[in-house]
Amino acid sequence: MAVHIKKPDWLKIRLRGNEHFTETKRIVESHCLHTICTSGRCPNMGECWSRGTATFMIGGDICTRSCRFCNTLTGKPLPLNPKEPEEVAESIRLMGLKHAVVTSVDRDDLPDLGASHWAATIRAIKRINPATTLEVLIPDFQGRLEWVDEVIEAAPEIISHNMETVRRISPEVRSAAKYETSLAVLQHIAQRGITAKTGIMVGLGETEAEVYELMDDVLAVGVSVLTIGQYLQPSRKNIPVAAYIHPDQFEIYRLKGLEKGFKHVESAPLVRSSYHAEKHV
Repeated sequence: MAVHIKKPDWLKIRLRGNEHFTETKRIVESHCLHTICTSGRCPNMGECWSRGTATFMIGGDICTRSCRFCNTLTGKPLPLNPKEPEEVAESIRLMGLKHAVVTSVDRDDLPDLGASHWAATIRAIKRINPATTLEVLIPDFQGRLEWVDEVIEAAPEIISHNMETVRRISPEVRSAAKYETSLAVLQHIAQRGITAKTGIMVGLGETEAEVYELMDDVLAVGVSVLTIGQYLQPSRKNIPVAAYIHPDQFEIYRLKGLEKGFKHVESAPLVRSSYHAEKHV
């Protein structure tokens, strides 16, 4: 039986709300939108929604995979909503976002794994919000690079795909995605001239040396932006936290990443892949 580790004081989340939070919440709910802020139980939701920003999740709220770190529902997804691209784009307009982030569940049930829906969403956002820069956080599309190209050709400013964790631990926490497949996807993005970004969680039992190995691996394939955050167990069914990493260690990782050659490194306990994403364009 896993031993429960008490959450340290530096991980206490101060909830905040203002008129921006209320308006963002109203837009998300009135348009029946899915956000990773809520489904992923993101610790920064109060801060981000209070700034009038949110990370939209397309393709529904049911994932075809069952990664042990993730709290998103798993099962048989509903059919895609053909109105979703326009709804997300219109919501971004109503929020007045200068920078938007979009992610999705895995849709391994679809012939193109959801790539055409991704492309339609990006194009709708660009058409309705021509001044808004866009980051997309994509799945691995099973390593099918022709489907990754569908996303690339829709021309978002940044394409992110998360490695999630170090090589050794990856098979334990990711239900289908493979470390080498993720590296290949990131390499393909970078080779096409798009800013490639990735993110990892720490506190899953990795060593410092393994984190540096991952840094070297993703730098070698062209990744220029890295995020590092503390893994927080979202529910009892998810893999337990192995350790809470002190903020000083996160700063060591940040400085080491910059020294190794990343253009941007966000590294702190509550950092998530879309945290301060507007800085990475």
